[in-house]
Order: sequence, then C-alpha cells, then structure tokens
Amino acid sequence: MGIGLTEEHEALADSVRGFAERNIPAAAVRAALDAEEETRPGFWRSLADQGLLGLHLDEEHGGQGYGLLELAVVLEELGRAAAPGPFLPTVLASAAIDASGNAKARAELLPALANGTRTGAVALDGALTGRRDGDSLVVSGTFGTVLGAALADVLVLPVDGGTWVAVDAANATVTPVASLDRTRRVAAVEVNGVTVAPDRVLDGVTTARVRDLAAALFGAEAAGLAGRLVSTAAEYAKVREQFGRPIGQFQGVKHKAARSLISLEQARAAAWDAARALDEDAPDAGFAAAVAAVIAADAGVRTARDAIQILGGIGFTWEHDAHIYLRRVSTLRALLGPSKEWAAKVAALALDGGRREVVLELDEDARPLRERIRAEIAELAAITGKDELYRRLGDEGWTAPHLPGPWGRAAGPVEQILIQQELKAAKVKGPNIGIGAWLVPSIVRYGTDEQKERFLRPTLQGRIVWCQLFSEPGAGSDLASLSMKAERVEGGWRLTGQKIWTSLAQHAEWGFCVARTDPGAPKHDGITYFLVDMRSEGVDVRPLRELTGDALFNEVFLDGVFVPDDRVVGEVNQGWQVARNTLSNERVSLSTGGGLGMGVPELLAFLRGRDVGPVAAPEVGALVAQGQSIDLLGLRTTLKQLNGVEPGAEASVRKLLGVQFNQDVADYCWAAQGAAAATEVPLAESGIMARAMLFSRAMTIYGGTTEVQLNIIGERLLGLPRDPEPGK
Repeated sequence: MGIGLTEEHEALADSVRGFAERNIPAAAVRAALDAEEETRPGFWRSLADQGLLGLHLDEEHGGQGYGLLELAVVLEELGRAAAPGPFLPTVLASAAIDASGNAKARAELLPALANGTRTGAVALDGALTGRRDGDSLVVSGTFGTVLGAALADVLVLPVDGGTWVAVDAANATVTPVASLDRTRRVAAVEVNGVTVAPDRVLDGVTTARVRDLAAALFGAEAAGLAGRLVSTAAEYAKVREQFGRPIGQFQGVKHKAARSLISLEQARAAAWDAARALDEDAPDAGFAAAVAAVIAADAGVRTARDAIQILGGIGFTWEHDAHIYLRRVSTLRALLGPSKEWAAKVAALALDGGRREVVLELDEDARPLRERIRAEIAELAAITGKDELYRRLGDEGWTAPHLPGPWGRAAGPVEQILIQQELKAAKVKGPNIGIGAWLVPSIVRYGTDEQKERFLRPTLQGRIVWCQLFSEPGAGSDLASLSMKAERVEGGWRLTGQKIWTSLAQHAEWGFCVARTDPGAPKHDGITYFLVDMRSEGVDVRPLRELTGDALFNEVFLDGVFVPDDRVVGEVNQGWQVARNTLSNERVSLSTGGGLGMGVPELLAFLRGRDVGPVAAPEVGALVAQGQSIDLLGLRTTLKQLNGVEPGAEASVRKLLGVQFNQDVADYCWAAQGAAAATEVPLAESGIMARAMLFSRAMTIYGGTTEVQLNIIGERLLGLPRDPEPGK
C-alpha cells in the first residue's frame, strides 16, 4: 500500500498504475530521455481525459472536487513510472492559482489547466521586480531553472514583496536549459516589462504557500520514484548471484535494501501528512510540508543512490533505468532547495510551539460508542481507592480491551482507540503490568483454562510482577539456539541453565521461560514454554550492573528448578510458536514508542531557553522531522488496522526507527552541553544527559537488535533470501 490508506485511494492508485502500464512504457520514457527537445508526451491527451489534472480542483473550475491527498496518490504512481511530461508542474501551478483569492483568475485559468488544453509551470527560486502602473503591475526579471517551463502556457511567478502573478508564456522568453532530468526538463524564463492585469495577480498567494505545495507534491512523486527503486533493487538482489548465492542473502546488501524500504515508508508518511494538512488548511500545514521537504525528498535521493549500489555495474549503465530515477529525484531535491534550509524551518516552528500534533481523529459514526464508553469510564474515574480501581479495570476488561472476554472486551481497533482516548481524558491510569503485557496474549491463546484463571486475572489487575527468562549468554537475538535444559521428572520438569539480561528479575514473582526439552530435535523444535515461580528452590538472581551504574538487568541461574506439568504453556516441544507470539507482542509494545527514551518533547524541552543558532538549527530540525515521521508511521499503522489491513512486519520498521531516534536525541542533547558533558553530577542537567546517552546504548539491542530487525524487514517485507543455516 502506498501513500493512500483507504479503499478509495487504493482503487485510485490501481487505476493510475494500470494507466501507466498501458500508456507509459519504458520506451516512452526512453524517447523523452533521448529527444533533442522536450515535447508533450503522446499519452498527454489520454492522461487529461482521465480527469487527473483537475483532481484537486472544484467542479466549478472543471475539476473533480477532491483534494491534494488524492493528487499525491496519483503523483506517487506517475513517479513510479518516471512519467515524462508536464503533469507535476501543471498541477503545482493550478494548486497555486487555486489558493488565490482572485476569483476571476481562478475562473479563467483553472478549467484549461484541469482539462489539459493548457499546461503550467511555477518558479520556485528568485523573484521578479515590479512597479505599479495604475491597477496593473509591470514586471521584469529572470529565472534560471523553472521545471516544465518549455512546455508551459501559464507561468506562475513571484514578484518582490511577496506578490505572485500568472503570466502567459507567450509574453516571456523561455529558453531550454541542459537538464539533469532529461525526461522532464527545466528552462530559463525571462520577463521584460510585461504588464500583468489585475485578473492575473494572485491575491492571497504567499511564497510560503507555494513552497509548501511544492514540498507536498514533490514529496509524493519522490515516494513513487523511491518505491520503484526499492522494488527494482530487491528483485535484482534475489536473482543476482555472486560467490555461489544471491547477493540479497549477504547482510550488507540486505540491510541496505531494508534501510531503503524504511526511507520509502517515511517518505510516504511525510508526503501523506503534508497533503492532508494543506487540504485542511491547517495552521500547522507549513510544519508538515517542511517535514516532507526534509524526509521525502532526501529519501528519494538516498534510495536512488543505494539502488544503484545494489545493482552494481549494471546500475551504472545508460541502458538501465536507475539513472533516470536518480536524475529525477535529484532534480526534485535541487528545486525544493537545500534540505538544511527546510530542516531549519522545522526547528524554528517546533521551538515556537508550531509542531503538528499527530492525533487520530475518528469520524462521527463512532460517537454513540464513544459516549457509552465515556459514561462507563466516568464510573471508574469516581473510584478513590487504587486497589479497587485496578480490580475493576482488570475484571471488566479495560486493562487489555483487545483480548476476548472475560479477560478483555473483545474490542475491535476503533473501540480500543476510543477506550485509550477516553481513559486518558478522564485521567484514569490503569495498572502497569509491564512485561506481563507480553505474556498475556500467549496465555490467552495457548494456556489451559486453569492457567488462564490462575494467572490472567491477577496479572491484568497489576498484582503479579513478571520477568522474561528468554535470553542466554549464547542465545540473544538467535533465541532458538538456547541451551537451558528441561529434564522430565515425576510430575513435571527440572530446569537447569542460565538466563541473562532479565529485566526486573530481582522483583518478579513469576517468570515465563523457554527451555530445551528435546536436545536431539532441530533447532526450532524441542523447545517448551514454562511458567516459573521465581521463589522456587534453585533460582538464583544476580543483578548485573550496567554501564549506567544501575542494575535493571539480571542474570538468573536455575539449578534443577522444579516446574510442575500444569505450568507448561502449549504443547511440550512446541514452545517456539508460543515464544514467537510473546516476542511479537514485545515488539509491538516497544514499537509504540513513548516511555524509555528521549523523543521530540524531551529534545524541545532541553533546548528551551537555549540559543539555537544557524549551525545547530538544521541538526535540530532534522531530528524533529525524523521524530515526526516516526509518529506518522505509527498513526498510519493504526489507520491500516482500522481499515482491516494487517501491518505485518511494519512494527519492526517503526521499532527500529524509534529506538535509533531515541539514541540520536540522547546523543545530541548530551553533546550540546559542550564541556559540561564531561561531568556526571547526580541530578544536574549534565548528569541527566550523560545517563540518557549511556542508557540509550541498550535501545538498539533489547527486543531484537537493529541488525536482526533489518534482516526481518529485508526478508519479510522485501522477500530477500534468508541467511543460510550454519554449515550449509
């Protein structure tokens, strides 16, 4: 799924992709590449007849009455095809004119731009000089690089002082320029003493608005270009063999491809939000557009470069299409202006309180359900005792509403969101069940009735502290290599071995543990899932002092610890599937962000009152843009679930980005202290930052290391070949 998330957007994308496959073959792109001069492509009339040029315009002006988000969906698909021709410059011009308060200009110019009989172009760099001549404006000046100007009938141009005008190309001198992108070229535009009548002065159009429109639309096309590059590189990596195996099996290649996919998802999220914000005319639309200018345009360039690297020598040839895409995305990046300038804008807006909040808004259809939930939660909010509140929350299914009854409320995605929102609004805080949240779904799915009754209710009420006995000194990310033995004895099993990196083991009453019950079985078989009483004889918990100086983790030694048969979850020797269920719940929990590390709120709080100069501003803005894109990925994942689409391994995408981002923020804040960063005085600001920097080292390790997550993304989302088994 691309930029659009609804069934309607998916149908629109499918339609445009089908059009491109029929009408914009590789030969058409190559013809534009090799042509002596740029001309309207042969498919232009057919494209215009689809109504796509006016998708974002009102019906009274010949449009379809939709918005920029729908236009972004179209641009993504045309970007995938590297479609030549003036579609992007024309829709940018019509969107700029449509933003004007000049009704006559809109009425005269938009219908022809919507039906394709006229084309447009917009100058994004420089400005004309202008002087008044009665009601008219006389303008002069030169622009060196205007996208699509050689084919344009209408030129949308800025004038000193912030005014924008629409000038007939026939009244300007347009000179083609040797262009980096030879399939859609730039041209120089010279205007010399042209009189612009009042009906061509675009009142209300600002430079900021035009540039924001460009950021959103360029970002959408960049996402489409990146999408084709990511799939092209991945498909090649599956079949190109070196050293006796596909190159996609080499981790260096697999990780590069996975990071390209991550960049693509960020580009889609940023362009999507910018288009939404501009459609809503939101006060924070400028922030969303600036984020898109940083994230999406850079992602396009990065994926193009990485695709060529994966393609190797063939990618460096003129015959391969990779350079066409590199030229296109590099041109978009250049015309938008330097990423650092946009990042500085992101920083300025965020520090001034203008960051766009990432919130999920449900439609009116959810109102009756919301009101019922609100009324029930109001009763809970009136409870004064914490123990009674936690009991009610656990017994009535509020702690984990997605679970089936009686443990949850069998709530679907919409109801889960409403419950979360209304609990927060009523300031009702449930029990922190911690690591138990990873276990609960596994007990629900695989546990016996007795296990469910014994463990689920007190866990959901916050009365049991759990720890996870999974990792071992020789089995971390490769958990299936565990060596803890479970030997059959009368009435149960005796567990012997060592677990490590066990959070909260010194406080836990119970642990969920995997051990090998059949050492002769294949690696992922012969493993059984146990519930271990941490007070049992033979359990020895030894705190591990971390590099922060604290002791959150522990090593746990089990020396013949007896576990009765009724504490086995699932089938004997089939514990790997139970463990995978637990691990997936762990990763979803971690990917939701929020608690352990430093994010955008902490970054902005740290910078409050500090002088963020021109050197630091782009760094800060780049971090804020990165954090915003991660939040948007979370929102889009939720919306996919609401639309009945499973996000799959995308939880790993966001988890990987989130923990790396937390690490980057902690590192930045620590370094920004200057020499004070060398101190670690307790409670002093430098001490706090030092601890955050040190603690963040764990974030790219726990819950699956960055490298393992990249493998998952490459293999599950891109279909790259799995790593070979040792010895094979």
